[in-house]
Amino acid sequence: MAAQVANRLLKPEVLARLGSLELVARTVVDGVTTGLHRSPHFGFSQEFAEYRAYNEGDDLRYVDWNVYARTDRTYIKRFRGETNTAITLLLDASASMNFGTPVNKLHQAMYLLAALAYTARKQHDSMGLAVFDETVRHYLPPSARPDSLVRILGQLEKTEAGSGTDIIAALASLRASMTRRGLVIVASDFYADADELLAALRPLAHQGQDVAIFHILDPEEVEPSLARISALRDLESDETVIVDPAFLQGGYQSRFKAHCDSIEQACRRIGADYTRVMTSEPLDAALQSYLRFRERRGR
Repeated sequence: MAAQVANRLLKPEVLARLGSLELVARTVVDGVTTGLHRSPHFGFSQEFAEYRAYNEGDDLRYVDWNVYARTDRTYIKRFRGETNTAITLLLDASASMNFGTPVNKLHQAMYLLAALAYTARKQHDSMGLAVFDETVRHYLPPSARPDSLVRILGQLEKTEAGSGTDIIAALASLRASMTRRGLVIVASDFYADADELLAALRPLAHQGQDVAIFHILDPEEVEPSLARISALRDLESDETVIVDPAFLQGGYQSRFKAHCDSIEQACRRIGADYTRVMTSEPLDAALQSYLRFRERRGR
């Protein structure tokens, strides 16, 4: 019953009504935790491991004040699962992401990345964020500062869909900044050539980065419901094309599936984790996929 309630709370249309991204993130993570019956298997457990002496600059939230009151010494609680991994979140904010229902692809990606950032903060990881379309519009390098989550959520909340997209150029631009080995998470609709994407991702893998890909799609892209011949406008190029529903039911769907499959295969070839995320679906499966990936990587 608890899992069913959590699943209803994670539906995109429900999350959209929450307003604050921090509240969205907490709702998603807590909902997934409830669905997993708070199992430590996926890394949500913060089981106490040991104490260590307080060092200047440590987060005061992890000071055990009960021990301090008894001994007059300051100790930090350490937990199993503390990893201090450097995580860089990459958000595609191109015009094509401004499509979808009950929420658009951009908002679904933002909800997902907010939940991942919230999870990373619970696991004491360093977090960074890059927002791109044709270029990298905003970049926050990974940081373990106590305000890192607030800064990332604040930037996400200000993000709006831009113009065209060039994920290949964005990845090339960011590679020089990713000098510390860690985890790179990309949320995009991946309107890019699969071979070019593979060539852009491969250097990250060769640098020792783990890569997790979240392919954000809307049901109308996968199985269009257009009932009659219509003029459709490209959100990025502003070009208009006349589309026949018969083509959408046949040739288009097979081509689109082939494109998605080629993106997935490109990711698998470099060991990147690939997860397809629909705008109509709750985010629990996507978050669990990420946690399984982290567990396999031993982070």
